[in-house]
Amino acid sequence: MRVDIFDFELDKELIANEPVNPRDSSKLLDLMDENTITDRHFYDLPDILRPDDILVFNDTKVIPARLYGKRGEAEVEVTLYHPEDGQTWWAFIKNSKRLHEEDIITFYNAEIPVSSSEFKAKVLKKNSEDGVLLEFLCAVDILAELLEKYGLMPLPPYIKRDKPNAGIWNRYNDKENYQTVYAKYEGAVAAPTAGLHFTNKVLQRLQEKGIKKVFLTLHVGAGTFLPVKTDDTKDHKMHAEYGIISKEACDIINAAKQNHQRIIAVGTTSVRLLESAADSQGILHPFKGETSIFITPGYKFKIIDGIITNFHLPKSTLFMLICAIAGTQRMKAAYKHAIEQKYRFYSYGDSSILKCVNKI
Repeated sequence: MRVDIFDFELDKELIANEPVNPRDSSKLLDLMDENTITDRHFYDLPDILRPDDILVFNDTKVIPARLYGKRGEAEVEVTLYHPEDGQTWWAFIKNSKRLHEEDIITFYNAEIPVSSSEFKAKVLKKNSEDGVLLEFLCAVDILAELLEKYGLMPLPPYIKRDKPNAGIWNRYNDKENYQTVYAKYEGAVAAPTAGLHFTNKVLQRLQEKGIKKVFLTLHVGAGTFLPVKTDDTKDHKMHAEYGIISKEACDIINAAKQNHQRIIAVGTTSVRLLESAADSQGILHPFKGETSIFITPGYKFKIIDGIITNFHLPKSTLFMLICAIAGTQRMKAAYKHAIEQKYRFYSYGDSSILKCVNKI
């Protein structure tokens, strides 16, 4: 399938640089009725859903995986995206051409200059597809502490922030904003952004209405930000991400499906893990491992009846996925409407709720 099918024009002014406040005041494009497009706000979500609906959330927690460092005088910006083990990580690095195997990178932040830094990593290998493999030169049991001390939230490249020594780098509250209110298990290097709109108030209203919450965990990787650089979808390589679905979650979802209740996924990450763990009969099984599933139009969904999701980049795997869920022409029309109505796009942008029309 040609990638340019999923292209569209977007004014850069519609790319959100920070979230609205409060989170649940963001816009919500309602596409649950196949024949209409309705403009709402996210705090309307409990009114849209049915009392017996099941919402499936991804409770991964984002770690501060964006690091600034130096190799000699060369500046580098590191985004960790996949651990090989407790001490070795694959990373995407700006200015990686300046790095060679065995080079040592010394990390710094606004408070700790390079000359005083205790946090270093060695370059083990480089390749064009996977980036750079780094070995952190510290004890495994203190790596998380050092990341917390030196790292910043790994925001996608279209959200611009100043370097740590620019003096205003910390004016944004990204450590709170780029985390869901229900985040629990550390390991993601990108937020499951559909969940950023939920507030405790909205969650309470959902509970009062009888809508059940189910949690799974998919540690989102920075590969989710990568554009599709091939001309055809069959040539695109997805990066693997680690996920877990418990037996308890499977039992709830399988019972709900038997009772003809709707399963609404919160975000593309929840969809990808659910579909990875489902068999051809639409039965969900416990899962613990990596998935690199790539969903494009033509796919028949086994679990979901709908999705809550943000507005995605043109020609991205995420836009392809929602076209698979709701139909390519339907989504192109919806995005045209969203652009005309000045919806805010991408990770800190507005939300939508879509009906799944392509199911087994």
